[in-house]
Amino acid sequence: MKLTSLFTSAAMALGLATGVMAEPTKVGFVYVGPVGDGGWTYEHDKGRQAVEAEFGDDVETTFVESVAEGPDAERVMTQMVLEGADLIFTTSFGYMDQTINVAKKFPNVRFEHATGYKTADNVSVYSARFYEGRAIQGMIAGEMTKTNIIGYIGSFPIPEVVRGINSAYIHAKKVNPDVRFKIVWAYTWFDPAKEADAAKVLIEQGADVILQHTDSTAPLAAAAEAGNVIGFGQASDMAEYTDGPRVSSIIDNWGPYYIERTKAVMDGTWETVNTWDGIGAGMVGIGAMTDKIPADVQDAANALKASIASGEYHPFTGPLKKQDGSDWLAEGEVADDGTLAGMNFYVEGIEGDIPN
Repeated sequence: MKLTSLFTSAAMALGLATGVMAEPTKVGFVYVGPVGDGGWTYEHDKGRQAVEAEFGDDVETTFVESVAEGPDAERVMTQMVLEGADLIFTTSFGYMDQTINVAKKFPNVRFEHATGYKTADNVSVYSARFYEGRAIQGMIAGEMTKTNIIGYIGSFPIPEVVRGINSAYIHAKKVNPDVRFKIVWAYTWFDPAKEADAAKVLIEQGADVILQHTDSTAPLAAAAEAGNVIGFGQASDMAEYTDGPRVSSIIDNWGPYYIERTKAVMDGTWETVNTWDGIGAGMVGIGAMTDKIPADVQDAANALKASIASGEYHPFTGPLKKQDGSDWLAEGEVADDGTLAGMNFYVEGIEGDIPN
């Protein structure tokens, strides 16, 4: 009996030393759209796959796709915890309160919420400075529009989306004082039919450039059908439209962050953080520009990208006024992150109201 116990103890010690018997770190991902959306969720799932590639058998990942924002999200998160998740990434703004609620019930599980602002001892938040990419898109759009009408498909009227509209407009207006923005709110992150309808409405109103803050490739498909309309990949490269309307893209690169935060859980160094990175840190990428964009415009776009990445230039630099004509930023003044994070106003020149 003693000899058996000795061998058992030795085997356990050997297993612990070699990691053979160690349980893998379990990481869950909650997605608002399908992994095949070609945009937002597709890129988050690429980040999940990057975690698997980095850590191999030391991690076990799982995901649930097309989870509605609201009570069902809380059910999905709770189920992940009950199945042993050590870390859960909740990848849409509308999961914020549900993430906080579930985190309170399970203080030993770590949560990471994308694009939100509520934190806790076991809840971090992270987002990308998408507005940096919007500045580049806006500049290209302003240079390339022939009708001087740029269409913008908004998902929900939250600060993240309003920031993007403002940034794109500011930089389109800088290169084309005659440009106008027409905005259609889809009230969805992912609904190809609604997104296509929104694009078609904008095209009927004269837009020959379509920008979007929704997740599917449907607006690019509508642009391709219309002809003589260009667009941009959103969240992902959407390269299948490179020979059609897509002239560049904003690419969300989540992999490095997901690897870093998973490693922090694995080695016991995880702590609550608020991460907001952009082009310079590599969290926001600009997809290859096609030859539909004139060479001089490509050069200017690349120069703008470089200046943003280096910190030499900030897309929200004064002088800027609010839509009502009131002063916002003085000459050379840069917007602070607090104002940007809660942005609920349009800049001067944008038509229409932000819906409640």
